[in-house]
Amino acid sequence: MPSPAPTPPGSARSFSLAIAGSGGAGVMTAGTLLLDAAARAGLYGLMVRTSGPQIRGGEAAALLRLATRPVATLDDRFDVLLAIDWQNLNRFGDEIPIAEGSLLIGDSDAGEAPDVFLRQGARLHALPLKKTAKAAGGGWVNMVALGLAGTLAGLPAAALEEALRASWKRSAEALASNLAALQQGIALANGLPGERPAPLEGTALPGGRARWLLSGNEAAGCGALRGGVRFVAAYPITPATELLEWMAPALTRLGGSLLQAEDELASVNMIIGASYGGVPSLTATAGPGLALMTEGIGLAVAAEVPIVVVDVMRGGPSTGIPAKSEQSDLSFAVDGLHGDAPRLVLAPNGIGDCLATSEWAVQLAEALQSPALLLSDQFMGQSRAVIDQPTQAPVPAQRLVAAAHTEGYQRYADTPSGVSPMAIPGTPGITYTADGLEHTERGIPSSQARDHVKQLDKRLRKLMQHDYGARWADIEGDADLAIVTFGSTTAAVREAVERAAAAGTPLRMVSIRLLAPLKPEIVAQALAGVRQVLVVEQNHGGQLLRYLRSRCDLPGRPAGLHRPGPLPLRPGDLARAFIDWAAAHAATGVPA
Repeated sequence: MPSPAPTPPGSARSFSLAIAGSGGAGVMTAGTLLLDAAARAGLYGLMVRTSGPQIRGGEAAALLRLATRPVATLDDRFDVLLAIDWQNLNRFGDEIPIAEGSLLIGDSDAGEAPDVFLRQGARLHALPLKKTAKAAGGGWVNMVALGLAGTLAGLPAAALEEALRASWKRSAEALASNLAALQQGIALANGLPGERPAPLEGTALPGGRARWLLSGNEAAGCGALRGGVRFVAAYPITPATELLEWMAPALTRLGGSLLQAEDELASVNMIIGASYGGVPSLTATAGPGLALMTEGIGLAVAAEVPIVVVDVMRGGPSTGIPAKSEQSDLSFAVDGLHGDAPRLVLAPNGIGDCLATSEWAVQLAEALQSPALLLSDQFMGQSRAVIDQPTQAPVPAQRLVAAAHTEGYQRYADTPSGVSPMAIPGTPGITYTADGLEHTERGIPSSQARDHVKQLDKRLRKLMQHDYGARWADIEGDADLAIVTFGSTTAAVREAVERAAAAGTPLRMVSIRLLAPLKPEIVAQALAGVRQVLVVEQNHGGQLLRYLRSRCDLPGRPAGLHRPGPLPLRPGDLARAFIDWAAAHAATGVPA
């Protein structure tokens, strides 16, 4: 028998709700405003976007979790599902699990509710949503939904109204009708029978400071700018496009520029050219685009030109599932280039961490004159969260640059660190050639074995010898059973580890941020005293487990818990699995 689902720690009070509807119903607008209102009320929150198989249009849902402390993962069940209409809502039956006794609210004129939710024990309330909006002077039905959902979540009416006013860009007359629709939604919520959870109590920050509300894509773009990126070239692709849309005006304000290339091959070569000219540069894409960029990334490895490539991973292979998340590009990112081509591969482990890790990626790429691949994913990229502002000031990246007229200048000098000064085009007296051919220390093409081995050693040495400090991973706990993960699964794993500990099963968590180069000695240090390792990831083949086993000696008999998208890993399911896994090893006494 599986162990019962452990309950969340008492300090992690949260409320989960989903707003769903067909294309054009405005569910994402309502969800975004609800998250904004939560931030204004002193709460934290997360909003995850989900849609059908199409990239644009069709059914959609905004999945929210509001809490008294930072949250980066959805909960196991939803307390409220509010459907503006029922059109194709049954497609979300697996993605929006409803707790028994939770509220299922829909329009009384929209027909029958999908049976998939009623079977889960939800309490159905049919309300005249569209008629209520019309009676409010032509307000939008999603504003009725905003008032209704916000009130059920315990948000004050003032915060909801303030969020609406702050976002409004249309006429004053339209604002008035939608404020009326908002109030009608509040009234509908207050008129519902039955008990509801106590409102969440927010906490204001000292000094009048505000929390940030942003997506993972926006956070990654912000971090790249803080690191010094001033040129971006890219081709739009779901789910990375919003990163480019956010960066375009931000770059202009900082004196940089963004160019939309004709395809991914052009974009990666454009950023190589800009970086060769001395400007820190970035492109963003998803798995199909990354596949097209591989020859260009290999050129950057050979020519030692720093670039940053953000891969917002999605379900694959090929076109796959563009609007759903999956950590399935890991093997390609760490091993996907031809030849021996060492490169940096980093993975943020939360929406806020997208900012810090993208900034770090720029710093490392510039310092080590290497391509840096940043593995985000659709879950982080297109979700929005309320986070605390970063406390550290931006630290622009530093590149080792050669001085004019350097005597005996050798661009690819075999230095002890592996990093050699880079000449900026136009600097007098230090011209060199940068291309994809193997070369001597001066940059002259060579097919000699001694030159090839020397440059291979140099390119690997500079990455392996660098001191990455403690940022390479988040290590929490000191138990002798360890859960290892990376990227967006970290949030669900972290909460599951907390729940397991509350149920009497302590665990150690290691979330790897620097995936390549992976140093066996620091992995061994992180797992010192560990008997068994369980590797958790969201892909079909257990790519992280296979990668770790190929590079490191993991203790015991390493096992994997891996599942592909589109369904997210949930903390309750993971906590049960962790407890059962720990109990099995305790019962059998499997030696390390």
